[in-house]
Amino acid sequence: MKTKCLDTYALIEIHDENPNFINYLNEDFVIIDLIMAEFYGIMLRNYNEQTAQYLFKKFEAYLKPVDVKILIKAVKFRQENKKENLSFFDCVGYVYALENNMNFVTGDKEFKNKDNVEFVK
Repeated sequence: MKTKCLDTYALIEIHDENPNFINYLNEDFVIIDLIMAEFYGIMLRNYNEQTAQYLFKKFEAYLKPVDVKILIKAVKFRQENKKENLSFFDCVGYVYALENNMNFVTGDKEFKNKDNVEFVK
C-alpha cells in the first residue's frame, strides 16, 4: 500500500473527526512542511495558538521538508493549470506526492480526477 501525502483539507477533516479521514492515521502518511504551515495558520485563526501548537506537536514526527526543485515543479504545475485556480500549497503537496510515488489525499474538488489522488469527502 502506498504512503499517503495528506493535504490541509485532510488535516482539517482529521481534526474535525470526519470518519472518512480518521483511518488515515492508521496508515503510512507524511505531511509536507508547507502544508503543516498552512494548517497551523488555519488552526491559529480559527482556534488559538495553544490548539495550533498542540496539533503541530501531534503531527511533527510525520513532517517532511520540500526540496526547492519540487517547489519549482509545483510553480510550473500551477501555471500549467491556472484555469483551475489551484492553491500553491496544494500544488506543492501534489507534486511532492507524485515525485515520491505517494497518493495525495484531499477533498479539494480541483484534484478529484488527477493521477495519484485519493479524493475523499
